Order: sequence, then structure tokens, then C-alpha cells
Amino acid sequence: MIALDAEHVLHVRPFLSVTAAIVVLFVGKALNQRLAVLRKYNIPEPVTGGLLFSVTFGLLYLFSGIKVDFDLTARDILLVYFFTVIGINAHVGDLVRGGKPLGVLLAVTVTFMFVENLAGVGVASLLGMDPSVGLLAASISMTGGHGTAIAWAPIIAETRGVANAMEIGVVCATMGLVLASLAGGPVARFLIQRYQLKASADQLYDVGVRTEAQPPQIDYFAFLRAILAIHIAAIIGITAHAGLESMGIKLPLFLPCLAAGILLTNLLPRVLPSDVWPSRTAALALIAEVSLGVFLAMSLMSMKLWTLADLAGPLSVLLALQLVLAVLFAVYICFRALGRSYDAAVVTAGFIGFGLGATPTAMANMTAATQRHGPSHVAFLVVPLVGAFFIDIANAIIIRMFLAAL
Repeated sequence: MIALDAEHVLHVRPFLSVTAAIVVLFVGKALNQRLAVLRKYNIPEPVTGGLLFSVTFGLLYLFSGIKVDFDLTARDILLVYFFTVIGINAHVGDLVRGGKPLGVLLAVTVTFMFVENLAGVGVASLLGMDPSVGLLAASISMTGGHGTAIAWAPIIAETRGVANAMEIGVVCATMGLVLASLAGGPVARFLIQRYQLKASADQLYDVGVRTEAQPPQIDYFAFLRAILAIHIAAIIGITAHAGLESMGIKLPLFLPCLAAGILLTNLLPRVLPSDVWPSRTAALALIAEVSLGVFLAMSLMSMKLWTLADLAGPLSVLLALQLVLAVLFAVYICFRALGRSYDAAVVTAGFIGFGLGATPTAMANMTAATQRHGPSHVAFLVVPLVGAFFIDIANAIIIRMFLAAL
């Protein structure tokens, strides 16, 4: 399950990678329980443990030259589980309520991508770097994440002559995950406390349960019914994903699974008894929490921090700029545009998550906030639709516009 090759790379197989992620979660939970400041600012448990372990592996490389490389095959499966549950928990009423917030959040996000790209290009030029480096440190890697960075880096390397474009993109995307994880929770807490916001009392949780609540009782059949529902929706989503790919339409795998969950939840209760198809049950919430927690723990613990050393100088300035921009944009534009409500505060935490990191980070930020302050169905429906679908389309157009103008 572990193999050290001739180049001093310690390869960790999938089974042990998942096991290590579970350990990371336990460590993160223990630290959050003991350090009040982590709970106070809604820092997710997998972020606490994941960062600690990634630093540990970085120190291992520094002192011994051994690199730890985790096989993350299981991580993508966990992401499908999580977003399928989110789809199963989405009702038509939520879609109607989410119509306006969806449009507002999309407009705010597109505006933010223009602003962060302008700032990144401008500061990169002032620092004497190629302007395209500023673009790599903006919407390409921060909003777009690792996938977008990896896709655009070869193009920038070829057309702009930036030889280390791939390394820059991956570093910025990695640090974006960290900054998004650390900033989202505190911003949500600030907004909720400043405006004395409260969640609706009659809502059940999409992910997990409130930290101080009595854990719900989940029996064998409730858990098995939830697993079966997830698999049925996922099979439909995976089939749809394959069909879309054959037509040249590329989407993240979890997005068709999310859509399949929404479709089944709003159609099956019309023809089946209400207790057959689970939706917003304790079992689903538990599965979602475990899936997201292990996914994020695997993502953060596997970061190769030693790759950041040579690029730490100017990129630190660019990343700090993007962090400040994202927080200011979230508090003064996103939150206000969404109506200064409790749902708006939770969505704002999600906005920071995908604005700097990725959609799973956004979901983790919102999970940490809602477990402490109360649920928000609208947030868990709107944010993944914007963060995982509409943003990719808009970002591709914006990137092409900026590259053409440089």
C-alpha cells in the first residue's frame, strides 16, 4: 500500500489514502474542539487537519528529501456522492426561491472575475512580470481552480513565453484553496453577528447536523435507502455525462449527478409513496458530511507545499491582492446584492470559497457556517450551480478576452 521509488517519492495507494484522510478528519476535529479560535471563525475540520498534515509532509521533504504522493482516485467518487445528495435534497420550491439569488450571484461573480483579472494583470506588470502571470494568478487559477489552470497554462506558455506557467497556475490554485478555506467562515460569522441574522427555524440540514444538537438516530434501512437513492441518481448522472461528452460537451461529472438528484426528488414523490424516496433525511445529511469532509481532507493533505518555495515572492503579493479583493467584494457587493439576509451571508461564504478556491471549498465553508448558525437550503442549491457550471462558461469567455487584449 506504500512504495518508495528510486526518486525518493513515497507513493500511497488509494485504500491507505482514504484511511489517512479519515485520520486527518479526526485530528482536525480534535484541534477544533480544543482551540476555541478555530470554532469561533468557522474553520472547517478537514481544513484544520489537512493543513497540519500538508505542512508535516512539507517538513518531511525539507529534512529528508522524501516526497509523499497520494493516489486520489477515491476523491472523485466522494465528490459525486456529496453533490448527488445536494440534488436529492433540492425541491421545486427551493428552485423557485433560488431563481433570483442564482441570477444575482452569477452577475456578481462575473463582475468579480473582471475585477480580479484587471487587478492581477496590473500588479504583475508593476512587478515587472509578464501580464499573463497576473491572469494565471486571477480567474484562471483562483476562480477556475486546478482544472482551468492546467488547461490554460500550456497555451500561455506557448503564446506568451512563460516557461513555468504550469507551476505558477498550480501553485496559485493550491494556495487559493487554502485562502478560501480560511476566509469563508470568518466572513460569514462577521456578517451573521453584525446584522444579527438567524436561519429559519423549520429547516432541516443539507449537510450534517448542528454541532450542539443531539445526533439523530439513523437505522439500518434509512441508511441503506439513502445509499440506494444516491446510486440511482449517480447512475443516471454518469450515463448523461457520457452522452454529453460524446457530443463534445464537457462538464464536471458531479454536475449531471446533481441534476439527476434534483429531477428524481421532484418527480418520484408524485408516483411513489412519500417514504420510499429519501430527501432531507438524517442519513443523507450524514453521508454528505462524511463525503465532503474526506474529500477536502484528501485535497489539502496531499498538497505539495515544497513546490511553492521558488515562486513565493511576487506570487505572494498577487495572492494577497486576490484575497483582499475577494473579501471586500463578498462583504460590500455580494452580501448586499443578495439582500443582507441569513441566506445571503451563507452564500457569501460560498462565494469566497469558489472565488478563491473551488466549489467543494465553497460547500465546506457553508457547511461549517450552517452547522454553527443554522441551515440554508437556498445557499446549498444556488452556489454549486453557479460555482460548478455557469462560472466555467463565463470564465472561458473572459480569459479569452483578456489574452486577446494583452
